[in-house]
Amino acid sequence: MIVTVQPTGVTPADVIAVARGNARVEIAPETVTAMATSRAIVDNIEASGKPVYGVSTGFGALANTSIAPERRAELQHALIRSHAAGIGAPMPREVVRAMMLLRLRSLALGRSGVRPVLAQGLADLLNHDITPWVPEHGSLGASGDLAPLAHCAIVLLGEGWVLGKDGARIAAAEALHTAGLEPLELAAKEGLALINGTDGMLGMLLLAIDDAAHLFAMADVTAALAIEAMLGSERPFLPELHEIRPHPGQSASAANIRKLLQDSAVMDSHRDDLAHAVQDAYSMRCAPQVAGAARDTLDFVRTTAARELVSVVDNPVVLPDGRVESTGNFHGAPLGFAADFLAIAAAEVGAIAERRVDRLLDVTRNRDLPPFLSPDAGVNSGLMIAQYTAAGIVAENRRLAAPASVDSLPTSGMQEDHVSMGWAATKKLRTVLDNLTSLLAVELISAVRGLQLRAPLTPSPAGRAAIEALEPAAGRPGPDLFLAPALEAAREVVAGRALRAEIESATGALL
Repeated sequence: MIVTVQPTGVTPADVIAVARGNARVEIAPETVTAMATSRAIVDNIEASGKPVYGVSTGFGALANTSIAPERRAELQHALIRSHAAGIGAPMPREVVRAMMLLRLRSLALGRSGVRPVLAQGLADLLNHDITPWVPEHGSLGASGDLAPLAHCAIVLLGEGWVLGKDGARIAAAEALHTAGLEPLELAAKEGLALINGTDGMLGMLLLAIDDAAHLFAMADVTAALAIEAMLGSERPFLPELHEIRPHPGQSASAANIRKLLQDSAVMDSHRDDLAHAVQDAYSMRCAPQVAGAARDTLDFVRTTAARELVSVVDNPVVLPDGRVESTGNFHGAPLGFAADFLAIAAAEVGAIAERRVDRLLDVTRNRDLPPFLSPDAGVNSGLMIAQYTAAGIVAENRRLAAPASVDSLPTSGMQEDHVSMGWAATKKLRTVLDNLTSLLAVELISAVRGLQLRAPLTPSPAGRAAIEALEPAAGRPGPDLFLAPALEAAREVVAGRALRAEIESATGALL
């Protein structure tokens, strides 16, 4: 696949394709023209001697310090070196690739006043699979993601580190030489343009949106299977009950669950049973209300990210009429708020899943299933400790759901006296979603075990597909086995797309 960067930017699908699919990056001729036009404005202003922030002055609290013309290129190189000040473990390859493409996109909009060679330099790193070593700590989401972007930019200069295929740290000069690439020499304003933006937090948010959309659909799958295994009722998911509370996410989730419960002998076995519970517990009956609210939150986050994806977040910016103006567009508050909101929603999707797991394992509430889903409980503990694991993850997600975006700390001699913490918000959101994958895996394996124990009753097509996907690793009900490999296999099933595709081939597309 080839992603062509236009002067209008890129799409979320483009970012995913480059970050996760190793798509090749090309720069449209129109983009080169737009960048060259913008650069000509900066060259004219510099020649005029007019003071412009970041071009003929220092940065941040040093904005009133004038820089002599002969030292302005040195200024840009010094900026990159001083701002590449992160520390900690390296960020994942997909995050760094997303960040580089998004910085390229920002430069391509033709408002940064830089030469096209900078955009080509970033494209070359992506196309040669050179991933800068970007430490996890360093960004406050203040003037965007200064330190992470500086760790990317310094590689263009032939300095800093890159991430080896084996996770080792390699000198950037060595990686460029191996790829046949030459280091760049920066001109006025170009160092600043390479690091002043929200590209790190936006990249993580776009990756999180992609993950959350899949996981929220899988949450409907695991909820439906758990409800089926517990002989729950499908009546709370009737469409007319959700039309009277018209939250779109709730209606979609309810429709999914109802669809997944069809053609099930397990459901048919108690449909007309007068002894059946009049009302199921909230964790069963209210599944669409919780997962649906998360879906609506995701829609809000998706809208926020889409707006940011067409935004100019550099500072200063070059306007078409020739003005160069300072701006605060690099402040990450919109992304930080969105990430914190989505982390709260995702944490609750996981929390209600854990409650269904607990109910499935409890002999007093699981409607005639054995304790902890073990046919020989006592000697065997079944899935008892899998629920412990889930409970611990729910507790961690609750801590991670505390918002980062309210935790501003002033920096740069009080010049940057309010920061967004957007990098921290999006980074912890990804952890919440990874934890949600584990929680849904525990629910999936518990629901599958429950459906196996309902034999000879035949489960729904979704249930049959789930059993077939998990049985190779989890086996059938019987003596206890080493459980961790089965849980890891369930995680892979939840995170992957194969089970969902198999289910949809039988039920139709899930919403």
